[in-house]
Amino acid sequence: MLVVMQAHATEEQVRGVCAKIESLGYRPHAMPGAQRTAIGITGNRGEVEAAWLEDMPGVAEVIAVSKPYKLVSREIKEENTVIRFRGETADLAASIGGRELAIMAGPCAIEDPEQAFAVAETVSRAGVRFFRGGAYKPRTSPYSFQGLGVEGLKIMAEVRRQFGMKIVTEAIDNESLDLVEEYADVIQIGARNMQNFSLLKRAGRASKPVLLKRGMSATLEEFLMAAEYIMSEGNYQVILCERGVRTFADHTRNTLDLSVVPAVQRLSHLPIVVDPSHGTGKRNKVTPLSRAAVAVGADGLLIEVHNNPDRALSDGMQSLYPEQFVSLMEAIRQIAPVVCREVPPAHGGAHSAAAGARSQPAHAD
Repeated sequence: MLVVMQAHATEEQVRGVCAKIESLGYRPHAMPGAQRTAIGITGNRGEVEAAWLEDMPGVAEVIAVSKPYKLVSREIKEENTVIRFRGETADLAASIGGRELAIMAGPCAIEDPEQAFAVAETVSRAGVRFFRGGAYKPRTSPYSFQGLGVEGLKIMAEVRRQFGMKIVTEAIDNESLDLVEEYADVIQIGARNMQNFSLLKRAGRASKPVLLKRGMSATLEEFLMAAEYIMSEGNYQVILCERGVRTFADHTRNTLDLSVVPAVQRLSHLPIVVDPSHGTGKRNKVTPLSRAAVAVGADGLLIEVHNNPDRALSDGMQSLYPEQFVSLMEAIRQIAPVVCREVPPAHGGAHSAAAGARSQPAHAD
């Protein structure tokens, strides 16, 4: 059920409707839009009686939501969600879902400070606002490098301090999510955990935006329902990520499903980014699939970059060399205007330590 407020409804009237919904034993989710606020209702096992709400002050109409994913659906919020990150200065501000493409780049795994800072220098100069890197690595083999843990988070925090970029990193369980929430700006939930419902619920109680990767065999509805788990707990700052699905193909690690981008954008207001590194597993395919992702309308890219991929402890075969990443950024700067998007400009180097010292909270609109 969805309560649509009048365009001139006051905050007091919105709070009144939310209080009424709670008194009925349900949970309200107020979602402000450009013109009016919509209030989603969850926790109901059957249909909510519209008469209880439709005559309240400020209410325009009460309508049923047909999709099983209520909060994720465009039925509850017609406008695109844009997640904004404040910065100490204007050039340190960033967003995901707006006109500017969100480019998230960095190594698959943080190996040591020297590697992290070398990659950060490259991607920062190229105009990247988000530094991605793994402190916790869920690997197929128990003998593979599992990440540096807290030490990796501390290294990325220093990257943020020196370069002013926002930090995106994965949490693999509730314990690591507590630490990632403390150190990072965006909490990543990986493909293997897309249906780890207890972890999704914990992410839904986090104060930071969540980047949710599509599971390796997940349908579109399963993907959106996983996002619904997060939003149902009160965290509306969710970014979806297509990272390839398992098919019969053997010429790539996974099959990157770019058709899911317009499919998601038709059904949901949430931003969606594309990870062509995991989506292909092949370095020579990352650049052409990145160009295609921008052309198809993705809100951003998640790219693996390593200063020495041949010696990488994780996924070196799909990591771009620094010069390849710089060329990729030049290419997407040419494509972006065709789809009414912008790419952050390249600049001269690291920001001052003071400017990037403290992570600024994000908010969704």
